[in-house]
Amino acid sequence: MTEEDKEALRERLGLNDPLPVQYFRWLGLAIQGDLGYSFFSKQPVLQMISERMPMTLTLMLTAEVITIIVALILGITSALRQYSFLDNLITSISFVGFSMPIFFIALGLMLIFAVQFKAWGYPYLPTGADIWDPKDPIEMITHMVLPVSSLVIIFSAGYARFIRTSMLEVLGQDYIRTARAKGLSGRSVIFKHALRNAALPLVTIIGLDIPNLLAGALVTESVYAWPGTGRLFWEYAQRGDFPVVLGILLMVSTAVVLMTIVTDVLYTLIDPRIRLS
Repeated sequence: MTEEDKEALRERLGLNDPLPVQYFRWLGLAIQGDLGYSFFSKQPVLQMISERMPMTLTLMLTAEVITIIVALILGITSALRQYSFLDNLITSISFVGFSMPIFFIALGLMLIFAVQFKAWGYPYLPTGADIWDPKDPIEMITHMVLPVSSLVIIFSAGYARFIRTSMLEVLGQDYIRTARAKGLSGRSVIFKHALRNAALPLVTIIGLDIPNLLAGALVTESVYAWPGTGRLFWEYAQRGDFPVVLGILLMVSTAVVLMTIVTDVLYTLIDPRIRLS
């Protein structure tokens, strides 16, 4: 490009204006739903995000639901059998899972369940999502197994620790001993009284993690070639495509604010003491 072409491009994109002017112009258009056009693909940013969002939500919502179920089982079991062999085992596994980087877990699962299983002649799982038809539910599930498993290992390890700590604190309260003294069954004491109050920290964590569902799992989506917003963010950040990067960041930051408000509202529904105060 000649210098005249570069200058014409700067003028067309408004890059010669002061940064505050550029920012407020972009923000005003973003509020109207116009996130601009990608420098690289020349497509509307909102359209690019909309095309990737269903795949990200499918992956992340599946992982989040399974994570909550697994974490509740591990956390409650660990709290009810405090300092037992099972508690120590769950604690050790949680620490290992929480401390390992996601790319290590993802590559390890690929090595075992794809490469080695194929070498041994066993049915193996696919490692990439670029060559499959997302309209085929069976094929979609098989491609989701490894990325979902990677996310569940990381998230459930942290969630289980929070649930265990919160459950132990609640189980030592006077009202729990009173409920047991009245002859209530152990299931009723745990799930109706203890878990409801112990769920408050978990609600906070989930509320703060839900915006990440929109952003996608950047590393996981990149490793498994999952066509979601996390991979979109990484690919276009490497190219310096600022409209795409800003569009995804704006979407995630807005979700953080909204989910913070929703979490506060859920607090009042779960714990009446907060509503009364």
